[in-house]
Amino acid sequence: MSHTTTDEPARKASGTTVPVLAFAGIVVAVMQTLLVPVIKDLPKLLDTTPGNATWVLTSTLLSGAVATPIMGRLGDLFGKRRMLIASLSVMVVGALVSAFTDALLPMIVGRTLQGFAMGAIPLGIGLMRDMLPRERLGSAMALMSSSIGVGGGLALPAAALVAQHTDWHALFYGAAGLGVLAIALTLLVVPESPLRAKGSFDLPGALGLAAGLVLFLLPITKGSDWGWSSPTTLGLFAAAVVVLLLWGLMELRVKAPLVDLRTTARREVLLTNLASIMVGVSFYVISLVLPQLLQLPSETGYGLGQSMVVAGLCVAPLGLTMMFTAPVYARLSARYGPRTTLILGLVIIGIGYAGGLGLMSAAWQTVVTSVLIGAGIGLAYSSLPALIIGAVPASETGAANGLNTLMRSIGTSVSSAVIGMVLANSANDVGGVAVPTMQGFRVSFLIATAAVAVGLALAFFLPRRRPATTTQLRASSEEDANLARAERALAGEGVTGEGVAGVAPRGFRGRVLAADGAPVARAKVTLIDRHGRQAGATLSAGDGSYTLAVPAEGAYVLAARAAGHGPLAHSATHTGGDHPVDLDLALPGETVSA
Repeated sequence: MSHTTTDEPARKASGTTVPVLAFAGIVVAVMQTLLVPVIKDLPKLLDTTPGNATWVLTSTLLSGAVATPIMGRLGDLFGKRRMLIASLSVMVVGALVSAFTDALLPMIVGRTLQGFAMGAIPLGIGLMRDMLPRERLGSAMALMSSSIGVGGGLALPAAALVAQHTDWHALFYGAAGLGVLAIALTLLVVPESPLRAKGSFDLPGALGLAAGLVLFLLPITKGSDWGWSSPTTLGLFAAAVVVLLLWGLMELRVKAPLVDLRTTARREVLLTNLASIMVGVSFYVISLVLPQLLQLPSETGYGLGQSMVVAGLCVAPLGLTMMFTAPVYARLSARYGPRTTLILGLVIIGIGYAGGLGLMSAAWQTVVTSVLIGAGIGLAYSSLPALIIGAVPASETGAANGLNTLMRSIGTSVSSAVIGMVLANSANDVGGVAVPTMQGFRVSFLIATAAVAVGLALAFFLPRRRPATTTQLRASSEEDANLARAERALAGEGVTGEGVAGVAPRGFRGRVLAADGAPVARAKVTLIDRHGRQAGATLSAGDGSYTLAVPAEGAYVLAARAAGHGPLAHSATHTGGDHPVDLDLALPGETVSA
């Protein structure tokens, strides 16, 4: 799918852009764990049955799953920053609706609106890809990808503290305030990406995907209440299969589909998405098990007898470690590639869960387990968007990362259903109250370990790439040779608008211009393919003209720089023939992405 740019000049991505986008991701993730400390009290608080109260959590999950790929596609078409602000705005409205009610139905409506904010994660990753230079992109995407875990981990102790000492509605007022702050900061410091996908929004595809996801996730989240072999559960699963198959056939026939299934079926994309489900499963297990273990009374013989706040603090290192893993990931990925860091992350998660089987007898042991698993999940989560971005065209970044985020959500949904069933079936009845057992906790950790093993098997089948250092060295030598040839051409007979080679090749051609429109001579123009490899380089002639042949059709970045001017990174897609692209360099000290 080709893409184009708007006529608006690109604004410079400041040093605060990445922290603000990560903060928005953390705010969105808070919605997922906001009510965990008061889950057991929801039936009483809302004056309803336990079965009905679970809809308060299920509604957020379903709306988030539906909104994530849709908002990603809308961002590709109409602007990622615009859709990010829209997502956060809907979340704020939903939080305020929930804050003003004690009734079940309005609470479900508010929580459904809050779930729409989940699209902010892939939108933020897409903005980073469009704006940031390559040397900053790795760590930035790692932080944004991990924000969903960071927000979830940090929200637990904060929400527990609020719920324990104030009215529980304060949780929603606080969430609305954080959402307003995220919107204000985004408006102030995050520039809009001028990169746009061509085509129209696939409304039938969006409705079909929404229906299929709801039919699939609903029995997963409610299967324990309805019964896994009940006609309702089995009927919904069967309907989901039929709807999603029909949706897939329809998407293959649409010129501008919501999800490009041909791209999604590529080996790298497919295996990464499947591995994402396994990472999602492993992430949610620790969030379900450790808080319960910590808060169970010590009289049970294995419960650790901690308060709600202490339990949240013991699990908080899970999110903190994920946050601090981002710069470590950037260094490892730059040297060994995202495939290797995904494998390393999964190995660390597996060690954490295997070791955690014997570290359940003291609060400090749960902290050790949280730190270790948090480090592994941080590396794994950080690797996923890099793998996706390396395999899809620039114009599909938002939709592709939206689908990948959806895969993680499906993983957490499956984890919640399976672990909930395991803990319920292994619980002891004490005075009419189901008390989870140590056996149930350990089986849950074994399930997480098995999910990690499946994820590892998938990761090993991902295409192997050369380490970044080797690629950079190769690119550097190729670039030096290309530039040397261009220098010799410029030093010889005069070169005109036909380009430095004298004959225009099939590729990109145009002029390098200064901010005032004057031609820039001897500007270095480098062609970078979608894998980040240098595919060609040349120097502009005296009249600013340049030509660059392309090795194959596809998405590229034209990077231009010259002394006395700011660098430029311009995204373009070659679909055959000669493509005219003028490169307007910025003022000194500015970096412009287009």
